[in-house]
Order: sequence, then C-alpha cells, then structure tokens
Amino acid sequence: MVDKVKKDAVEALAGLLFDGMTIMAGGFGLCGIPENLIAAIREAGTKDLTVISNNCGVDGFGLGILLENRQIKKMVSSYVGENKLFEQLYLSGELELEFNPQGTLAERLRAGGAGIPAFYNPAGVGSPVSDGGLPWRYAPDGSVAIASPPKEIRVFNGKRYVLEEGINADFALVHAKRGDTAGNLVFNKTAMNFNPLAAMAGRITIAQVEELVEPGEID
Repeated sequence: MVDKVKKDAVEALAGLLFDGMTIMAGGFGLCGIPENLIAAIREAGTKDLTVISNNCGVDGFGLGILLENRQIKKMVSSYVGENKLFEQLYLSGELELEFNPQGTLAERLRAGGAGIPAFYNPAGVGSPVSDGGLPWRYAPDGSVAIASPPKEIRVFNGKRYVLEEGINADFALVHAKRGDTAGNLVFNKTAMNFNPLAAMAGRITIAQVEELVEPGEID
C-alpha cells in the first residue's frame, strides 16, 4: 500500500505546488478549515492562485493570510463579508471574484467530484447570476474590467433553470476529524460543510486530520 501519511503540512505539499494552480479549501467560516495546509502554502510563497472556497477567512487567519501575502489572483466564493482586505483588493481591481449562491457552489463541487460537467439549477434565474453582468474584476478607476457572462437557460415542466458547470481543482485541502493511513476520512459537525465536497472534487486531496488511525478502525 502506498504510504499516504506525511509528518506535517509542509512535507505534504512539498514539490506539488506551482504558480497559477487552482486550490479548493473546505470548511465554513473559520470552522473546519485546513489552517495548517493554508499556512504551508503561505510559507511556500506560491502565487497567482485561484482559490475555491465558501469564504476567504478573515483578516489574519485562514485564507486571509494568503490575501495578505498577495498570493491569490482569483476567488470563487459565496460569502466574503468579514474580510476587509478582501473588499479592498476586490474594489481596487487587484483581485478577481466569481460569486456563487452558496447552494450552487456546493452543488458545483459535488458535480465536479461525481464527474458531472454541468447541471440545471433554479437558483439565480432572472438575476445577474443567469443574465450576466456581475463584476468579476474592477479596473483601478472603478469601472468593471471583467463581467460575468450570461448563462444558458432552459425550461423544464414550465420552470426556468440556469446551466451551472461542475468544478474541479488541482488540489483540495480539507480538515477531517479522523483519518486512516489509507486515506479514508470522517468529518465532524460544522466541518461537514464543504469538506466532503472539496475532497471529492480535487484531483489530489490533502487532508489534515485531528486523529490518525489504522485501516479498519473507521466504521
């Protein structure tokens, strides 16, 4: 059996990171986030990252430390309201942001992990989510440099739906309550938010676990 256990986050990511990569991070707010793996990315200095996560931490913690180090070029998120630096970078045109309704983001991850390239969704129909025009990136003068494109709409049983694409990432970083040396994971309580979905949707998934056990010890 291939040894999947590394002594720490730095060793787990060694030789795998590259500029311009796409990273998916599990957790909700500051609960269940892979903070040790995020810190290792900051230490590595990997830049021009596209990061897919429900939110971007807060100033000084979680993904916020990558923002402070100017390592993220684009966020794919559903909520960013508690990070002042995020707001500043976005409105000044230094950061690109693709907003998603929260449930849509979760389903995009699930679809990507299940090998489903796209799905039709009722959320966002008739709004800028479907019609386009959401500001993804601002210009320094405050004008919109990049706006979201319109999405395909279809009608099923008399109801309109918008086409959303599944998401995959080069790496998924997750936090688990328990893991075994074969890579099986158990997620607990709030950490269930986005961590299992991220684990599915990463081409490579790296987990920080609170408790490491041998195969067969997880029910």
